[in-house]
Amino acid sequence: MTDPSEANKERNRKIAHNEEAKQVTGSIRVSTWAVAMVVIIGGILFTLGWLALR
Repeated sequence: MTDPSEANKERNRKIAHNEEAKQVTGSIRVSTWAVAMVVIIGGILFTLGWLALR
């Protein structure tokens, strides 16, 4: 028979692993949005600057 405390420890390890995976996914999603926003804002500023110099 397995020890209940060992079963709880294993369950907690699995939960921690799942939470870590969720955090990584969330961080990647936020980073992707940040890069996209920088590219869009940079493109707008570049276009405005180019039009101002014409």
